[in-house]
Amino acid sequence: PAFRDVIDVPLVVRRLHKSRKEVREELGIGEDVKLVIFNFGGQPAGWKLQEHYLPSGWLCLVCGASQDQELPPNFIKLARDVYTPDIMIACDCMLGKIGYGTVSEALAYKLPFIFVRRDYFNEESFLRNMLEYYQGGVEMIRRDLLTGHWAPYLEHATTLRPCYDGSINGGEVAARILQDSVAGKNYVSDKLSGPRRLRDAIVLGYQLQRAPGRDISIPEWYINAQSELGLRTSVELKDGTALIQSSSTEDFEILHGDIQGLSDTMAFLKSLARLNAARDSGKTADLLQVRERKAAAKLFNWEEEIFVTRAPGRLDVMGGIADYSGSLVLQMPIREACHVAIQVTHPSKQRLWKHALARQEAKGQGRTPVLQIVSYGSELSNRSPTFDMDLSDFMDGENPISYAAAREYFAKDSTQRWAAYIAGTILVLMAELGVRFENGISMLVSSAVPEGKGVSSSASVEVASMSAIAAAHGITISPRDLALLCQKVENHIVGAPCGVMDQMASSCGEANKLLVMLCQPAEVLGLVDIPGHIRFWGIDSGIRHSIGGADYGSVRIGAFMGRKMIKTIAASMLPQSSDADYVHPSDLEDDGVELFEAESSLDYLCNLSPHRYEALYAKMIPETIHGDEFLEKYADHCDSVTVIDPKRSYGVQAPARHPIYENFRVHAFKALLTSIVSDEQLSALGELLYQCHYSYSACGLGSDATDRLVRLVQEMHHGKKDNQEDGTLYGAKITGGGSGGTVCVIGRNSLKSSQQIIEIQKRYERATGYLPFVFEGSSPGAGKFGYLKIRRRSSVN
Repeated sequence: PAFRDVIDVPLVVRRLHKSRKEVREELGIGEDVKLVIFNFGGQPAGWKLQEHYLPSGWLCLVCGASQDQELPPNFIKLARDVYTPDIMIACDCMLGKIGYGTVSEALAYKLPFIFVRRDYFNEESFLRNMLEYYQGGVEMIRRDLLTGHWAPYLEHATTLRPCYDGSINGGEVAARILQDSVAGKNYVSDKLSGPRRLRDAIVLGYQLQRAPGRDISIPEWYINAQSELGLRTSVELKDGTALIQSSSTEDFEILHGDIQGLSDTMAFLKSLARLNAARDSGKTADLLQVRERKAAAKLFNWEEEIFVTRAPGRLDVMGGIADYSGSLVLQMPIREACHVAIQVTHPSKQRLWKHALARQEAKGQGRTPVLQIVSYGSELSNRSPTFDMDLSDFMDGENPISYAAAREYFAKDSTQRWAAYIAGTILVLMAELGVRFENGISMLVSSAVPEGKGVSSSASVEVASMSAIAAAHGITISPRDLALLCQKVENHIVGAPCGVMDQMASSCGEANKLLVMLCQPAEVLGLVDIPGHIRFWGIDSGIRHSIGGADYGSVRIGAFMGRKMIKTIAASMLPQSSDADYVHPSDLEDDGVELFEAESSLDYLCNLSPHRYEALYAKMIPETIHGDEFLEKYADHCDSVTVIDPKRSYGVQAPARHPIYENFRVHAFKALLTSIVSDEQLSALGELLYQCHYSYSACGLGSDATDRLVRLVQEMHHGKKDNQEDGTLYGAKITGGGSGGTVCVIGRNSLKSSQQIIEIQKRYERATGYLPFVFEGSSPGAGKFGYLKIRRRSSVN
């Protein structure tokens, strides 16, 4: 009567993980033994269970018993974290207190329920009626429970035949109703309407939980729905499938792992289940997408196990191009991620495409291991959707081929260079860990991380691919080591001189937290919670970013040139140096000598403090230097992944200055995140982002498009001073390798801020004709996700 709107849903029931036979085998209990589960949600103190309570041939499984409680031999104490539904399915009846959860699961699993009434419990009459209607309940009076007069009730229960055959997916139905309500799909302007009140209640609930210092993971659908204008209520995958879908995974048995409620993972599993439908090309106008689906449909043997991994992209909050100079960096894994499905098969059973099979037959050596890859989204980047190779191509006699040879191998065909990011992980595992692959490998790669937008699409593909290969072959690699191995793929096989922060964020990150990493070379220092009042967005400029481009590489070379010059200057300052023209040896105190000694052997440019740089080195670093001039004077810049072009001029002063100051800015940013909540805190955080942005520009890594986005944020920032209490945007910066890509924005976590992001989208579109993609929300890294091991259910065709 308290509610104006009532929606009837099916029973809310937890799903089974194991069968009756499996549970009994684990417990060591045969089918000839009668089992009752004693389920009272924990026993009140003072209860004594006696051996004579049970008839001969019966055992009782006790839930929630305290650790120090002694039980008779015919009573078995279950672990406190035992998964009750699995135990219920193994039993012949249940004895417990009446309640919604016990009744719904007893009916769902047709388990006779001996219940004890609960005084003043309003739900009891409805639950009793349901048990009686479906012939599944026996009431036990409280006196008989306490005195152990159980036998008549147990014997009666075994004669019952519960007959409930209704739906048991009420949890999914209710969750969808809640999501639709909070996302505004059932939105009604009338404040007294049920959908409006439900939505207000959900939003209020999350706002109440967002207290300072309280750790709470905000669901993606709630983040998406904060703007009533609908900034983005769902994401369309490349096959037209909405990211927010039913959580049903009934097409597959999940033998290992947990979906963790990730809607994109659910959608990926759904897409796997629908692969056979790709043969019907009439459903899709794009013929290339049909090619992808047809190739993918022939990849797997659906009766065998498939492994699935997931790795997100990342938003570079602070640190950016200072990672290769040893800076502290702060990275947030984004919601968009790459999924990889992999199956390992004996060569004789591998399902090969016709051309791969013909190539094998032409060799006349029988079937040998083949790598087959299908990558969705090829139509967006003008590349082939498939790649295959004989794994023997990675071998030179008994040893793996060199990285240089692999780079040349993948560079032969521009439409298949993308495969280096995926197949390269196999070669790195062979070369670095000594792994040998004797079976065929089939892989499906589906990435929702947009390419060329500066959010580490390449790192997510590498991390998801290597995670999948390791899982399928039983190879255990820590998330940190996996990230380092993936960096080798990009540096040595792809040939992109990136640092390691991208792979680390994708592998080691956690949802709604910033990964804190010291890049010397790759030490994860921990995770920092994003305070509830702060929110980050990424806005894509529409200008394609590539760390393989000349600008990024030349700035990196300039930074290493600067480090070499600083080391040389510092060495000349030491007393034993004959070139000590800058500071007379007698003027140096002992501490000064130690500082110059440290700086003369500077491993990472970021270990030089800004004040030392300004006081002693800044004026001695040239703005630019020609490659041949530098090589003649310094011989080498000591960077293993870049090569100096003698004919080219390089900027040095700005590329060397940036990481020194950026490292300081990152430390300040991290400290401010945990300071007192205030406008001053947000203003200071935003100022650090602005400073970083202009430092990028000084290095030559800016762009007109990203500058425009930052200016739009500044207009919002400075134009809303009259109403700061509603929140606004406080700062922005270009991210990653620069020269286009995505801008990171920081603001107050409020509806007002989301509306300002929408306004920036609209203004940018009016000025450029391009509606920018907005990254919002976060998700777990590959290490936190682990892997799924799945198998298609036999009933699915």
